[in-house]
Amino acid sequence: MEWIYLVIAGLFEIAWPVGLKIAHTHKFWGTATAAITMIISGFFLYLAQKTIPIGTAYAVWTGIGAAGAMVVGVIFWSDPLTLWRILGVMLIIGGVLMLKMAT
Repeated sequence: MEWIYLVIAGLFEIAWPVGLKIAHTHKFWGTATAAITMIISGFFLYLAQKTIPIGTAYAVWTGIGAAGAMVVGVIFWSDPLTLWRILGVMLIIGGVLMLKMAT
């Protein structure tokens, strides 16, 4: 169950930078989205750390957030999609999978 909590935390970790991006044009709603999703993300990370080691949980949490935010940026804000960015995200995902296999 803790791994499910960690994935949920990671998905909300994607949402708060999106909220900050939205805040550039919609200050209240973007900032509110960022603040609320930060709290939700932190709560699910807290639940996940009951059995998942802190280093693993934190790395997976930030990895999901970093890779997910990059994908959202490419899809919704036309952020550049280069070979190096794809390679970077693949390395993050590979690291997350390796940490999962190690626990």
